[in-house]
Amino acid sequence: MSESSEPVGVILAVDVSRFAEVVEALRRAGLTVTSEQPTVGTLSGTVAEDRIAALAAVDGVLAVDRERVNRISPQ
Repeated sequence: MSESSEPVGVILAVDVSRFAEVVEALRRAGLTVTSEQPTVGTLSGTVAEDRIAALAAVDGVLAVDRERVNRISPQ
């Protein structure tokens, strides 16, 4: 059995009319939810990098983006 890849942060847009249903399906697909914004149909969380495609395949998911961290160097 192969090991899962390291967890990465993701931000997802989902069908707002089915928000709770889609979030539950995402959890079953491996997402650990860290924040939910049901009014606008977005959520964020962490998932093993090799499971990102599985999240995108969940019915009701409109977009999956990896979180990006921008750092500004001190002056």
